[in-house]
Amino acid sequence: MAIARRTVRVELDEIDEQLVRALQRDGRASWEALAREVGLARSTTKARVRRLVDECGLRLVGAVHPGALDLNQMGHVTVEVAGPALPVAEQLAALVETSFVTTTAGRFAVTAELRTTDLDAFQRGLSRVQAVPGVLAVQVLTYTHLWKDPYFPPGPLSASGSARQFDLDAADHALLSRLRVDGRASFAELAEVSGLSPGATRARVLRLLGAGVLHIGALVRLTPLSRVHTAGFAVSLGGATEGVAEHLTAIDEVDSFAEGIGWCNGIGSIRAGSQEAVFATLERIRALPKVRALESWTHLRAVKEEHDLAHPLTT
Repeated sequence: MAIARRTVRVELDEIDEQLVRALQRDGRASWEALAREVGLARSTTKARVRRLVDECGLRLVGAVHPGALDLNQMGHVTVEVAGPALPVAEQLAALVETSFVTTTAGRFAVTAELRTTDLDAFQRGLSRVQAVPGVLAVQVLTYTHLWKDPYFPPGPLSASGSARQFDLDAADHALLSRLRVDGRASFAELAEVSGLSPGATRARVLRLLGAGVLHIGALVRLTPLSRVHTAGFAVSLGGATEGVAEHLTAIDEVDSFAEGIGWCNGIGSIRAGSQEAVFATLERIRALPKVRALESWTHLRAVKEEHDLAHPLTT
């Protein structure tokens, strides 16, 4: 006889949130550095992170610059559906062009991010999105700059075909493949897959990190049991847009922001510990100069995330 397992909501406190943010900035930060940041002993800090991994779905993974994978065109799609949203989201998640798919509460039942080699491939991917049964309408924002994302290096990341190209060899690909699955793999473990010495492996990893090919950060799976509230937002701006992205990305609760061309000027997400904090962040965004209109929605469940793409890379 099968025994039913009781699902428990895991509560995160402010120290947990500080640890998550610190690990989003640097997923390979030492236990000593993390302990100093949150003001706890090394052993207590390590136990906290282990609890986040074991009970809260935290993953420390390496995100690869899209340009290194020849994915130079990125964009965001909001989807209105007829009927249940989950079957639509699952079919969108099965498309090779999607890198992120969520169900949402609001005008849009589903949101998705697309990454493709070029604009033509992006258009073909968008056509496949529109052809999914149950999709009524889509709104598209084609990225020109990715200003902030917990899984990419800080600062604006060029898109629309202008992403940097990288000269990677077989050892680099092996390292990226392993770090996509486990961002805190030891240099000894990484040396086994790269075929290099531990010292040479360390130098390669540092080079990949320094060049922006790789960013190792914390990924928190978006589930209905999470205490963390995640909201998406779209901004429409009036006049010149210079400086708006910098103001937005300086807000700690703004987890990501991309500027682009399409139905709005930019798309972002908010990650906060309460609905009140989400609302306060939205109010800060509305108060920014040049913000003419703001639309928001609540992310409910991630059907596909960056971590789901972790599989061996081809050379």
